[in-house]
Amino acid sequence: MTKYAKLSAGLIGVWFVVSVVASGLHLYRTGPNDPPLPLGLAALTPIVVFVVWFAASPEFRQFVTSLNPRILTQVQSWRIAGFAFLALAAYGILPNLFAMPAGWGDIAIGATAPFIALRLASPGHRGSFIVWQLLGIADLVTAVTLGTLAGVISPHGIPTSAMTVLPLSVIPTFAVPLLLILHVICIVQASRWPLPHSTGREQVSSVAA
Repeated sequence: MTKYAKLSAGLIGVWFVVSVVASGLHLYRTGPNDPPLPLGLAALTPIVVFVVWFAASPEFRQFVTSLNPRILTQVQSWRIAGFAFLALAAYGILPNLFAMPAGWGDIAIGATAPFIALRLASPGHRGSFIVWQLLGIADLVTAVTLGTLAGVISPHGIPTSAMTVLPLSVIPTFAVPLLLILHVICIVQASRWPLPHSTGREQVSSVAA
């Protein structure tokens, strides 16, 4: 497990550096009327790599499912910084169509993450925990979708081109896929927790025996 912990930490570090360097070289920049395909590819690739690795390697799967779901959920607290989207929209740097749902969604997830981690990350609250994780994924998917389609929906409005350059480009190319992967890990972990009523039935059976 230590091997995978070091390897994962190293890969995340390299991933962050590549995201910053590629942004610095303007590899994600696209025209105001062009869909941000390079940005989308950069966001999707790590997720695909994780899914394939998780499916193909039992050892990596064991390592991933052994991680502390409370800590993984606490990491989502950083999303309260989504207020920056609201501020950028107020100054006309990002379109409201993208910034409002993305900003308020991130704030909601970030603000509730500590409570979810401390109170609901347990088998007794399995259903609520999974629902919250799904809401977090829905927020990320909605933000990426609106960011991609904003120029199509409102071609003469404010573009989302600011998201393709530093420092904002780190969000879709690093933060979003990483946080989505953490949500997926938590859902996989919670799906393996025993249902409370199942545990109760097992206890009754053992007493009767």
